[in-house]
Amino acid sequence: MWWEGRFRRSDRGMTTSEYAVGTIAACAFAAVLYKVVNSGPVMSALKSLVEDALDAKF
Repeated sequence: MWWEGRFRRSDRGMTTSEYAVGTIAACAFAAVLYKVVNSGPVMSALKSLVEDALDAKF
């Protein structure tokens, strides 16, 4: 029918908004991960792990 073409929508702008939302989500995840890794218990566990690895006897 003649009106079908008038109501079709184009998805040309969808990829840009999807990239923007994905970038924001990745930045938020990185910020949360940074806070977790820099917390006291995690830092002491990582420090202990590195020290044990450096003091390993061969």
